[in-house]
Amino acid sequence: MPVASQAPAVAATPARPARGKSKLITVALAFLLGSLGTHRFYLKGLGDTFAWAHLLATLSGIIGIASLILGTGNTPLNWTLAVAGGTSLISAFLTAIVFGLRPDDKWDARYNPHGTPTRSGWPVVILVILSLMIGTGLLMAGLAISFQTFFESQVEAAKALSQE
Repeated sequence: MPVASQAPAVAATPARPARGKSKLITVALAFLLGSLGTHRFYLKGLGDTFAWAHLLATLSGIIGIASLILGTGNTPLNWTLAVAGGTSLISAFLTAIVFGLRPDDKWDARYNPHGTPTRSGWPVVILVILSLMIGTGLLMAGLAISFQTFFESQVEAAKALSQE
């Protein structure tokens, strides 16, 4: 006669529900410290690869800009590092805009399934507006500086060719 296997009784300990993530805190982190990846660390933890990429790109950008200002190192490499840092900075502002404009019900479904429903208010709207203003200003300034530097280098190269 087969013996029915019985699973051992496990004490029913109430599992703590996953803690919901605040939309306001996420947008504020993306706005203030987004280039360091803090918003991604907040949402997904220390194991998030893109958060570490944000941090690495920002540190590279700082090194590149400092090297450009001091005139040390390889100029094309310094520009590459500076562009990586600028990309991280601008993408953080874009992320603040995207998260801030996400509807509250979609936010709750993804990041706050068991918590109290999110009600975005004026602080999120103000952060989105500031992100839009500062992000576009930085993007336009970065493009202007890049084009100016490129055309100045072309003028210098043309002068060098004409004097040979």
